[in-house]
Amino acid sequence: MAVYRLDGDLWFPNPYEGEEDGLIAIGGDLLEDRLLLAYSNGIFPWFSFRHYKEPLWYCPLKRFVIFPDEIHISHSMKQLIRQDKYLVTVNEDFDGVINGCATANNRTEELGAWLGENMIKAYKRLHELGFAISVEVWERDVEEKDGRRLVGGLYGVTIGNGFIGESMFSLVPNASKLALIYLAKMLSSVGCAFIDCQLETSHLKSMGGRFIPYERYMELLRG
Repeated sequence: MAVYRLDGDLWFPNPYEGEEDGLIAIGGDLLEDRLLLAYSNGIFPWFSFRHYKEPLWYCPLKRFVIFPDEIHISHSMKQLIRQDKYLVTVNEDFDGVINGCATANNRTEELGAWLGENMIKAYKRLHELGFAISVEVWERDVEEKDGRRLVGGLYGVTIGNGFIGESMFSLVPNASKLALIYLAKMLSSVGCAFIDCQLETSHLKSMGGRFIPYERYMELLRG
């Protein structure tokens, strides 16, 4: 087991040499080339911006994913979709979504908050390059100037044959689930292999999330 310190060169250590929780390296930067190299090898940055001044890089050898064709839509979610209460869009408000992911429910006040200013800037750059995308959930609101209000969404990175989910938020019940269902249907239509959830949660598991080994993950990612 080892955690490597990165330098100015673009490289990452062998994930099989990392810690049990997937931590493999510390340091480097959050520039586009390094992030794209990381994601293309199943590696992602994740660190508390209040406790660390430089990135921590993870590559778990068990990967929690959702296969788009296997997304589970509960009866209550089917009812919500039929109500046509919310409008779902893609890439209409990336800034709004990532800022919502950072601040919803006072997340920035949590000790382990990881979506700090530098991370937000990094993903906005990836979005400008076409690698990071957002899914927005809007509630119809006549008091807003455009007749709608952003109430949830998610964002992540498209690389190879996968979508790496980074964060989601909800200001109303089930908005993030609605965004995930929409995303899965969209990805299924273009033949995307999987959605990387990064961390297991009860609600992602209820929607079809399951573990696959890193070897299978990389096979699918590279197509």
